[in-house]
Amino acid sequence: MEPSSAKTLWAMIHAERARLAEDLADLDDARWAEQSLCGQWVVEDVVAHLTAVASIGRLRWLRSVLGARFDFDLHNQRRLEEHRGATPAETLQRFRAVVGNSTGPSKHTAAWLGEVVVHAQDIRRPLGLPRTPSVGVVTEVARFFAGRDFAVPSRSTAEGLHLVATDGPFESGSGLRVTGTTLALTMAMAGRKACCDDLAGAGVATLRSRCVPS
Repeated sequence: MEPSSAKTLWAMIHAERARLAEDLADLDDARWAEQSLCGQWVVEDVVAHLTAVASIGRLRWLRSVLGARFDFDLHNQRRLEEHRGATPAETLQRFRAVVGNSTGPSKHTAAWLGEVVVHAQDIRRPLGLPRTPSVGVVTEVARFFAGRDFAVPSRSTAEGLHLVATDGPFESGSGLRVTGTTLALTMAMAGRKACCDDLAGAGVATLRSRCVPS
């Protein structure tokens, strides 16, 4: 199956952002402060980061990275702080305002779909929110992640492993076998160790050992 067009991928991105905004609408302030699956970030930090990603084109991204002297953690933290509101309600309002944006730091549109798919689960899983994206949406991200290291070292994480989705067409690599849902495989390639609990096969231990959240 050929990768989807940029137009189709942007439509997926907009829809996934809108669904996440719906999930966030009824959270109280305490839940906005809960730990996400993404490093040291709490839920509100992750949402502010998604707003930042949807708000910055290539030139502004380059200026920001240069200003941080290629320290990408510092770059991300500065942009997160720029887009985080004074309250969780304001942070959500800012995120809603960019749901329909088709702006990204590069033309790797599947990577920006990966941003919202992975970060949405960074929020939903610890909060016990049940919604997941469709298999078709996640398959686009899984194929991109398996093909290259970009925002996350996903290809390196999966190197030497045979990943096989149990709910869709995604399959990649050779070596020790790892099976599970497309979403669980994608989250593991993104470094989310907790999602390895949803996988099976001789290669799970190797995959788990490589999981370092970005």
